[in-house]
Amino acid sequence: MAHEILQVSPLPPFMMKALQEADYIVHDHTHIKDPGALSKVTAVVGTGAAKVDKRLLMMLPHVKLIAICGVGYDGVDVAEAIDRGITVTHTPGVFTDDVADLAMGLVLSIGRRIPQADKFVRNGDWVDDDFALMHKVSGARLGIVGMGRIGRAIAKRAAAFDMRIAYTSRFAKADLPYTFLKSLSDLAAQVEYLVVAVPGGDDTKNLIGASVLQALGTKGFLINIARGSVVDQPVLVQALKNKLISGAALDVFADEPVVDPELRRLPNVVLTPHIASATVETRQAMAALTLDNLQAFFEERALPTPVPECQ
Repeated sequence: MAHEILQVSPLPPFMMKALQEADYIVHDHTHIKDPGALSKVTAVVGTGAAKVDKRLLMMLPHVKLIAICGVGYDGVDVAEAIDRGITVTHTPGVFTDDVADLAMGLVLSIGRRIPQADKFVRNGDWVDDDFALMHKVSGARLGIVGMGRIGRAIAKRAAAFDMRIAYTSRFAKADLPYTFLKSLSDLAAQVEYLVVAVPGGDDTKNLIGASVLQALGTKGFLINIARGSVVDQPVLVQALKNKLISGAALDVFADEPVVDPELRRLPNVVLTPHIASATVETRQAMAALTLDNLQAFFEERALPTPVPECQ
């Protein structure tokens, strides 16, 4: 018997193909053709960009699983799901290396101004002028906001550049040799590169605000590969415009895919379109883990990766 599931955000073609080959009947939330579909589905599937709120859940009386293909699930009303007896799963761990790789790439890109240098050559500016001096990365001070899997992987890569590493987290990690600072502002004040690697959600909304950016100061660069909501974006834009900090490298934004035009015009930024986990290998691994969660649910087995609130 084919199981009916609801797709609540665009899925990569190879994942859609795998779902169809597994004989799932997939209903697209934006184009439901069967009027009775909402009462038939027992599982919801989507990416980390999916919005699954109370209103949607009220329309899905028989859903017992929300399977997110991504580590972030801040668009899911987890408390409401739990109240309704619904388990939420995600795909942690499989993209740690990719995200850490991009974080380090952004550190290098903003410090050494690699995109700006590329544009300088392409525009022919090198013929008439010398490119402005940049900032050293090797041996610089790096601060990591959040020391989970991704934070640790970033630190490992930064250590290869002989960077002096410090971090802030909910508590110190006894197994790590890096300097722990409880205060985020204290961390920002002591580093040149501040990398944000915490989950999104209400607990971290606007965590990086005026006081942190002021502490980071004119010597510092902000790198965000976490969630756009973690940074107070209007405050960041003003700090960049007024050169209160040296620059920023951002993979995530407040209203993706729309990016503030002022931010796009600034010369002291590097911007990428939320691509931290966007490699073929990792996206395939994420899809496979999502399918494993779906299969385990329908076979009434233990789910491989429920979110912490559902463990």
